[in-house]
This record gives sequence, structure tokens and C-alpha cells, in this order.
Amino acid sequence: MTHSNSSSASIRKVAIASFIGTTIEWYDFFLYGTASALVFGKLFFPNYDPLTATLASFGTYAVGFIARPIGGIVCGHYGDRIGRKSMLVLTLLIMGVATFLIGLLPTYESIGIWAPILLVVLRLAQGFGVGGEWGGAVLMAVEHAPSHRRGFYGSWPQVGVPAGLLLSTVVFGQISKLPEQAFLAWGWRVAFVISILLVGVGLYIRLAVVEPPEFTKLKQSNTTSHSPILEALRHHPRNVLLAMGARLAENGAFYLYTVFILTFATRPQIGFSSASVLGAISFAAVLQMLAIPIYGLLSDFVGRRPVYLFGAVFTALFAFPFFWLVETSQPIWMRLAIVCALAVGHAAMYGPQASFFSELFGTRVRYSGASLGYQLASVLAGGLSPLIATGLLRRSGSSSPVALYILGLAAVTTISVFLAAETAQSKLTSEIAETVHETS
Repeated sequence: MTHSNSSSASIRKVAIASFIGTTIEWYDFFLYGTASALVFGKLFFPNYDPLTATLASFGTYAVGFIARPIGGIVCGHYGDRIGRKSMLVLTLLIMGVATFLIGLLPTYESIGIWAPILLVVLRLAQGFGVGGEWGGAVLMAVEHAPSHRRGFYGSWPQVGVPAGLLLSTVVFGQISKLPEQAFLAWGWRVAFVISILLVGVGLYIRLAVVEPPEFTKLKQSNTTSHSPILEALRHHPRNVLLAMGARLAENGAFYLYTVFILTFATRPQIGFSSASVLGAISFAAVLQMLAIPIYGLLSDFVGRRPVYLFGAVFTALFAFPFFWLVETSQPIWMRLAIVCALAVGHAAMYGPQASFFSELFGTRVRYSGASLGYQLASVLAGGLSPLIATGLLRRSGSSSPVALYILGLAAVTTISVFLAAETAQSKLTSEIAETVHETS
């Protein structure tokens, strides 16, 4: 009984540490998305019309996603060779310092073209940090968890995403209430600069956790992989591709519902204020924080695939209704649209995702394999979706092409999850357990 209680306390400590650290990193990352929609176009691309400036701003936003696979590959390599914990500390430092420096950047008016160039460099650093962070955070939770609760505990670092979104939107929402001149002059910078305080908290928490037992065994037996990325691609190429496909709708739709919506819903034709949209996103993020672990726990009972498939199909069916509700210009329907999109469709995919992707790979290459599938899809989906959606909106003036884009992403995800193995009952070993069967 004592050992059981000790183990339960240990996994709770790891899960909480993963959650808090992930919340801080995603606070940093989401700040940039909000600022891209509301600030950066005006301050770093002032020579364009508003929609084109926003398009250029979303271009710098997308750059961060290009760096994410690099972060996943580099940190995955050393995370599988040296350890998960050291990479989590490194990525938190990179992300925190980059975010802090963005808050100090001179604008185009002060240093001309160097302003957007430096913005891109720091965004690349952000992308590298968050790209390397995800794999380590979820593996710390999944590899420490008891086999029958990997879905539940693996969802805890996932909860850090809506928590970071909530924190960033609340902070930015309050700051955006300043007079416009003060907001653009110095107000927006406050949200970025205070990140350095959060990093200190995150480092204190992450330094207190220990490596997962399964990885510790590999280290002690000197059987870690010398080339985990190559080994993952050689032995698990199908799983890497299926993880990428499973990620497309979850990631692409999420950034449309949290970043692009700030541009779409605040156009004169619809008429919402940025504060009202940020408020709706914040409320949805709170519900997501509750929904994600529920879906993760549900996947422990019914399997990863059924829960994930529900989220993908819902996202497809809700693509057009989402925009129809927002276009009513009625606050209650706008809020309902964002809540359903995030707390139902997205949360159902994101809840079981950490355990699902982790279980597709053996311990020797788990950090590299899971990160590769996850982060490569981030470039194609989340990084490009606000840019593509803004371009479609600018070209057609209608939300229909954007809805069709979401529908296409959801179709790919549905097929990928359907073709993947059910992993809920698998064992975490140096290689994927032989008991995992194809259920497609």
C-alpha cells in the first residue's frame, strides 16, 4: 500500500510539473499569435493596408512552426540519448528568453527593416523551443504513468496548452483595454516581458522531477539509440506518417479558432471587438482544461482511436456551422461556436493524443518518433493555417473556402487515425509492444 501511494504521489508530481512547465511555454508561444493578429502588422509592417499587413504578420508567425521540427529533431535526439529532463530545462530557457526579447524589440519606425528581421529570428527561437518541449513533457507524464492510466496522465501536459492560451488571452485582453496609443506604444510589451518571471517558476519545478523508470533502465544498460531519428524512420516510418496525418486537423483547426478568428470576427462586416473574441477564447480554454483530461481518461477505457475519431469527425461536420454562427454578429452564437470548436472537437483529439503518439514508438526512439510526427504536421497545419485562411478570405471575401480547408484537414486526420493501431493496451518497452494489433 505504501509503495502504491508513493507511486501515485510520484506520477501526480510529474504530471503537475509537466502541466505547469507546458503552460508557461505555451503562454509564450500563444502571445505571439495574439500579437500577430492585433499588433505586429501595425508596428512591424506599417506600409501595407490592414489585411495585407496582417497577412505579413501571420507570415512571421508561421516561421515559428518551421523551426518546430528542428527543435523536435534536435531535442528528440538528445532526449533519447541523454534524457528527457535536460531537454525540458533547455527548451524552457530558450522559449522564455526569446519571448522576453520580443517585448524589448524596436519597431519598424525605429530601425526599419531590421525590426521584422529580428522578430523573425526570435520567432524561430520560440519555434525551436516549443518544438523540442512537447515530446519531453508528454513522455515524462506517459512514461511515469501506470499502464491503465496513460491516457489520463498523458493529457495533463496537453492541458497546459489551453492553460497557456487562457493565460495569454487574459493578459493580452486586459492590456488591450488601454487607450490604443498606449497599447501600441508600450502596453503589448508588458505581456512579453513578464514571461521571464514565469520561466523562473518553471525551472524550479522542472528541476525537481526525475527521469522515467523505463528510460533510466536503458541508460543503465547502455542500450540507448545512437541515432534515434534514423532508427525511428527506419523501423516506424508508417507510424510517423500516421501521427502526422492524425495531427493535421487538430493543429490546423486549433489555430484557425484561436488566431485567425481574431482577424475574421473583428472585420467591419461582422463587427466584434478584439476584447469580446479574446473573452470567448478564454472561456473556451477554461472548458478545454476540463474536457482534455476527461477525453484522455475516456481513451483509457474505450481506446485512443474511438475518442480521436469522434473529435476529427466533429471538426469536419462543424466546419461550416462554425463560421455561420460567427457571421450572425451575435455574441452568444460567436461564443458557442468557439466553445464547441475547442472544448468538443479539438479537445477530443488532443486529450488522447499524447499517449496515442507516445505508444506508437519504443522507448529508445520515443522522444524522436513522437516529436517528428507531431512537429512536422505543425508546419503543414498550424503554421500555415492562419496564413492560408487569411489568403482565402482576402481572395474570396467568404468563409466558405476556409470551411472547406478545415474539412480537408479533418478528412486526412480521420483516415490516418482509422489506419493506425489501437495502442491503449500496449506496453511501453524498448520497442513497441508485440501485443499491439492493427484494428483497422
